[in-house]
Amino acid sequence: MRRSVEMQGARSSAVQLFLLLSCMCAATAGYPFRTPVDLDVTPRVTVLNSGLRGCKRFQASAVNYSTMLLEADSERLYVGARGAVFALDASDISAIPALTIEWEASPEQKRQCMVKGKDDKTECFNHIRFLQRFNSTHLYMCGTHAFSPLCAYIDEKRFVMSSQPEEGREKCPYGPTTGYTALIIDQQIYTASQYEFRSFPDIRRNSPSPTLKTEDAPTRWLNEADFVGSALVRESLGSSSSGDDDKIYFFFTEKSQEQTTTYSHSRVARVARVCKGDRGGHLTLQKRWTSFLKTRLTCSLPEYDFHFNMLRSVFVLHGPTPEDTLFYGIFGLEWKNVKASAVCRFSLSEVQEAFQGPYMENDDSGSKWKEYTGKIPDPRPGTCITDALRSRGINVSTSLPDDVLDFVRRHPLMSQSVQPSDRRPLLFRRTTDYTHMAVHMMQGLDGQTYHVLYMGTDDGWLHKAVDIKGQLHIIEELQLFEEPQPVDNLLISAKQMSVYVGSPSGVLQLPLSNCRRYVSCYDCIFARDPHCAWDGAQCVDTMTHTDRSSLIQDIQRGSAGCENTQDDVVQRSRSVRVGDDVLLQCELSSNLATPLWTLDSIEVQGYDLNSGFRTGTDGLLIIEARQDQSGLYTCHAVENNIKVAVITYNVSIRLDLPPPPPVDPTRDPYRHLATLPAPTERSSSERPLPPALAPLLPRSELLTPRNMEAMYLSLITILGGLCVVLTVVLVYVGFCLRVGQRGKYSLRAAAAAYPSSKRPSKNRKQHRNSSHMELKTISSHCNGNGICNGVSKLHNGSMHDGGFLQIVPGEGHTSPNKEPPPPAPPLPPTPQHPSPECDFPNGLSATLPSVLRRMNGNSYVLLQQSDSENTSPLCYSFAEELNRILEKRKHTLLLPRPDESSV
Repeated sequence: MRRSVEMQGARSSAVQLFLLLSCMCAATAGYPFRTPVDLDVTPRVTVLNSGLRGCKRFQASAVNYSTMLLEADSERLYVGARGAVFALDASDISAIPALTIEWEASPEQKRQCMVKGKDDKTECFNHIRFLQRFNSTHLYMCGTHAFSPLCAYIDEKRFVMSSQPEEGREKCPYGPTTGYTALIIDQQIYTASQYEFRSFPDIRRNSPSPTLKTEDAPTRWLNEADFVGSALVRESLGSSSSGDDDKIYFFFTEKSQEQTTTYSHSRVARVARVCKGDRGGHLTLQKRWTSFLKTRLTCSLPEYDFHFNMLRSVFVLHGPTPEDTLFYGIFGLEWKNVKASAVCRFSLSEVQEAFQGPYMENDDSGSKWKEYTGKIPDPRPGTCITDALRSRGINVSTSLPDDVLDFVRRHPLMSQSVQPSDRRPLLFRRTTDYTHMAVHMMQGLDGQTYHVLYMGTDDGWLHKAVDIKGQLHIIEELQLFEEPQPVDNLLISAKQMSVYVGSPSGVLQLPLSNCRRYVSCYDCIFARDPHCAWDGAQCVDTMTHTDRSSLIQDIQRGSAGCENTQDDVVQRSRSVRVGDDVLLQCELSSNLATPLWTLDSIEVQGYDLNSGFRTGTDGLLIIEARQDQSGLYTCHAVENNIKVAVITYNVSIRLDLPPPPPVDPTRDPYRHLATLPAPTERSSSERPLPPALAPLLPRSELLTPRNMEAMYLSLITILGGLCVVLTVVLVYVGFCLRVGQRGKYSLRAAAAAYPSSKRPSKNRKQHRNSSHMELKTISSHCNGNGICNGVSKLHNGSMHDGGFLQIVPGEGHTSPNKEPPPPAPPLPPTPQHPSPECDFPNGLSATLPSVLRRMNGNSYVLLQQSDSENTSPLCYSFAEELNRILEKRKHTLLLPRPDESSV
């Protein structure tokens, strides 16, 4: 009774452990956040690589096509790769030959790079990181050049390097993956990166003079910054009533400095700005920016406790005026092992408002920053030179007072963060890591301007989405490559109506839209693509139509406009024998649509177990068809609350159909599965079936509906079996833990409890075999294959004479026969104990299992003693002792699952 209670307690503990593990697994699956249903958008259409239309590719011997420059006027696409620069035809990048400049690092330079400890497979090459137009005749490029950066000019007309490369250490990073952004503005080069291996990140204006950079002391302006982008916003005399200056905005992620209880992340997203006309200070901040300010970009969902603090990419969308400029950013989580992305949009006006707000200060006692509440000098630190300052005689930054410049040096961080325009992300994707983005403005038929976003992923997909009332609708997802690889760059050409994708393996050119993919009116309307509209016969691209009066489009709701159109519905006929199962297939092209089946205009209830129907994503299954189930079956796609017929089946369930041909059970590997006759299909234009049916076409018996259902059930059974096995294992582990703690059934515990003074002084080496279980004798007085004097006797639960038995678990040999082994034959009568000197009170029953254990269900455990040369004359051999025990149990059956306490 006590043992039964203990086992029940062990099982209870194991069940509790199983429930705890289940809860932990569920919590881990949801970690670190719950999914907001309204933002985790599903792409409507999925297009695999084999289904891409109008795709053009360029690939050369180089790799890492990550730097691109599009020249709309010259219709050229310049691409920088590893060791080469290409000039491609923007209208067709696959057109050959492509203009090429080879620029590889020399063998000596590669050798020096390897001496520095860099990777000779990736880093010790010349990766082109910078490629932009310098003036009307030349381009400018920079490369890592095997960790010794160089820059050079390119003659655009001849497409050759027009001069010898120059030093690029102050303009280009050393490594191919270091965060970096650069701009050429009026022949001045602005760059931001961590240039040298041990240097601090820096924002610089390199040429022409005067060169400027950020400050390092006493206050470091940038803290482990990783730059992702930059942009120029023209706010100069021509467009500003206050005579403001143009500004360059830099976007990056850096180590957090704020002292706040709201956010606990170690890194945050930032936007910083400098004035184009900045010339540095006179005495204070010489060769340093006097207009540098930075603030935080917030992309979060506080109600879900989501804080996306890692900025991955940014796209600047210029409006008709500078105040209309928008910044689109791709954000991620700080946890590297969690895939998630969010897209947030910021307005320039709110960024400017943050730069006009309170400052942060760093107290001398620590490294954390808090809001500054003291007096602010005049003129306001960090502002550009405006008409108001010019009227006071301050025409350049070198004329600013020292107290203003000293305040700028110590207060580069603003207290007010920039919130998204809609106060929440436009999009959230839990299982996607977006890498780059490009935005295209398109006017819809309703007169509104829509922003169409193209977003590349880290595994080679391109998502096209449209911003509708502050939320993104993903129109389609395109698989760009057969093998997963990241999207490294994205550019859009409205003139060529193309999007260009840079990747490690090559460059792709795709049309901005592919409206011919939608074959019906509702399919075209449901897409909600600003580029596409229905003209009454097909889905067309609105950019190619000058007369839009007859086109149909509904981007806001995606439901109106097709009420008076008649779409062709696929019609088929089926003849089914009574009692057979039949699957009516219905493929939906939209991931957002749900199937709805009707029989003679009455909805089919496919979830009732007694209805005779089963509905799924692949179609409708009629189970053991009856004659009253004959009729017209219609599959509808329900999307945006609109029901659209996709396919109809005229099903005739008859008694006079011939039975299916017999199947040879000896040749059918799936003979345990039910087979179904192949249904006969007819189009709607065919006449009724004649009395004599034509022979059925041969088809695979493995794909019949009944076989498919059986395979589904088998898969579910296997998964359920795995769960049961896991539960049994946990129960067994819990029981073993309970037993091990009490020490009642453990030979090792008994040996450990044996006094050290009575233990043998010399133990024989133990041998293990992974394919069997050994019963080993450990004794200092006996060797060989017998049970000897040194083997201890158990009297009243105690051990004596210095020896003990050890059972080493192993795996039984697997039998090639899949059938279970036959039961053991009866054993001969058991003799009495011949020698009490070597016998336990009950033979070996105190230590051996009560039955032989079956391992893996098809073989028995082999009990074997340690090898030795001598056998004690006072004892039986081990084989004799084992036979004697088995003879005692000649009437005992071998059980497939013995008592767990026997080990």
